Amino acid sequence: MDRYVVEELHRVIDQYIVSDDLNTLIKQFIQEKASEDSIWSRITEYSHRMLGGTFTHIGQVAALSELIVLALDIADDLQDQDNIAKPWMTCPPSYTLNALLAFQTIFMGEMGRLQQSYSGTSNLVEGASHILAGAINGQQKDLNSSITTEADCLAMVREKSGSLIKLACYMGYVFVENCTQETIEQMNELADCIGIMAQIENDMKDVMRFDLKNDLIQKKRTLPIIFLLLHGDEDFPILKQFYEEQLTAEQFLKHKLACLQYISESGCIEYCKIVQSLYFNRAEELYNSMPSCSPWREEFKEITFGTYEIKEESLS
Repeated sequence: MDRYVVEELHRVIDQYIVSDDLNTLIKQFIQEKASEDSIWSRITEYSHRMLGGTFTHIGQVAALSELIVLALDIADDLQDQDNIAKPWMTCPPSYTLNALLAFQTIFMGEMGRLQQSYSGTSNLVEGASHILAGAINGQQKDLNSSITTEADCLAMVREKSGSLIKLACYMGYVFVENCTQETIEQMNELADCIGIMAQIENDMKDVMRFDLKNDLIQKKRTLPIIFLLLHGDEDFPILKQFYEEQLTAEQFLKHKLACLQYISESGCIEYCKIVQSLYFNRAEELYNSMPSCSPWREEFKEITFGTYEIKEESLS
């Protein structure tokens, strides 16, 4: 997270949150996020500039992208009860919930203020809210165990993860004068592809680890896990037994090494990489067909899906 983004977030926090302890706590949350390589503000800025945008306050808009995505990340940690060392997981839950309300309030208030200084006609808050609703709907599908097929999983990921990228892009292109509907549709589909690629990458990593972050222990149904469940009846029936409540987590963990070996030999990682490469190819097609300005278009690709190009080439 760039320094100007942190400074802008501190400014709006001071403007809205006058309770000293809550103000300090929220800034701790911001500082924790700033220590990571968070790219949401840059996605917003690069989306704006590569499409020819010149909005004076795009830096403030970019900071709001970081703020609202941080709120969603915190909510996700509360739901999954992982990342337990994060400050929003170690403080009283009631304080964290109040901070989430503050994030939402600041986001809506600042978007309304920016609307007044923007000459376009779009309803900025309404557009952002629709995209955020997609992320929330996707998260609910991830929580309620309704995912059973590859199609279900990819649809959920498109909503949950694609919507986050789409929101960061929206925050950039919505402030571009005369941005065409065709370009908006291309950006939205590109965002979906990027979000799906990123989520598949995370899911491949998570299925190979055996700690509290492991998706198997949480009985999630990610793309690699759906593959394992569909093909494991003969090779590793223990996994399906665990998912069907025939084994406890403690019993399942006794087969940890065997499970890791099964995952390694099952082909699920290779399968996920192939699916990932299909979305990379579509992202490339969309990216190359859009009118955009250098060097911002190259910067945008580098931080969103440029790294997948190497992985895609390694499959050929």
